[in-house]
Amino acid sequence: MAFEISVIVCAHNPRRAYLQRVLDALRDQTLRLEQWELLLIDNACREPLALSWDLSWHSNAAHVREDELGLTPARLRGISEARGEILVFVDDDNVLSSNYLENALEIARQWPLLGVWGGTIKGEFEVQPEPCVEPLLGYLCLREFSKPIWSNNAEDWRAQPSGAGLCSRAVVGKFYAEQLTREPLRRRLGRIGQSLSSGEDSDLIQTSCDLGFGFGNFPQLILTHLIPKSRVQPDYLIRLLREITVSRVLLWYYRSGQLPDGPNRLKTWAGFFLSWLTEDRYRALTYKASQDAVRAAIQIAAAMPAHMKHQKHQESVAAGVKCGGLASPKDRSPKDAVPHSR
Repeated sequence: MAFEISVIVCAHNPRRAYLQRVLDALRDQTLRLEQWELLLIDNACREPLALSWDLSWHSNAAHVREDELGLTPARLRGISEARGEILVFVDDDNVLSSNYLENALEIARQWPLLGVWGGTIKGEFEVQPEPCVEPLLGYLCLREFSKPIWSNNAEDWRAQPSGAGLCSRAVVGKFYAEQLTREPLRRRLGRIGQSLSSGEDSDLIQTSCDLGFGFGNFPQLILTHLIPKSRVQPDYLIRLLREITVSRVLLWYYRSGQLPDGPNRLKTWAGFFLSWLTEDRYRALTYKASQDAVRAAIQIAAAMPAHMKHQKHQESVAAGVKCGGLASPKDRSPKDAVPHSR
């Protein structure tokens, strides 16, 4: 049986109160249950989720166990199990608004040129963040949109949706899974246990572009990101910034074979002390963390075996397009979204 939407909830040792709110929000969706399925992916949890979470309220729900630790393996397992035309990825701390699925489906119908899309992400903090970390809160993927925006330029970061609540056409998800089979290095992107690596969402978005689709964000898609005290501590946010930067550089390398110039260590230290003296400690630390991250990514790329490097990506894209991918879009400038007729 096929569904219009597959909701893929990936969880690794989740907070019980958080996951309960995630599932309660899904139970309250305005979209009829027969139109969508729910897959709860147990990503190597210490206590199997199937033993303590009852999904019987949804006739099309299933527990799925994935023992390979990491957000990317968990999402790939969800993609392989999904039977929906649209995939909606939900983390174990994402509370969807009640009309999220209904709006996601409507966007899919009105916007056939988009392969992936998302929307507004609001934060609900366990404790109020200190003023000193406010410039770093964007790394928690908190963002709001007052109007739709879309692009088909893979480098247009402002139009790229975040991984939380990310909606994808199944054809994009399946092609992404096929690419990662050919290019296993890209499986390293995304959270793995306590690691804060990322980039898997950007990789999926760029896969959409590989197939000639665009991507966008819509204000009618709203979710709440539940943020515990530990994630608003300065040390955590600086570490998060560093790992995101490493992942972005590696993703660029995996796909293009190009690397940025390595930051000069002397200039890095000079910039660090200047920021400390003229601004504040945290701006200095974030500056140094970003520069150190670029150097770390270059070192990781340099250590890779030659046969595993980026040339396989072009082969993957060619194979996908040959098997029915769309033509590459001609217009690659970012745009405010104006609905197209169906």
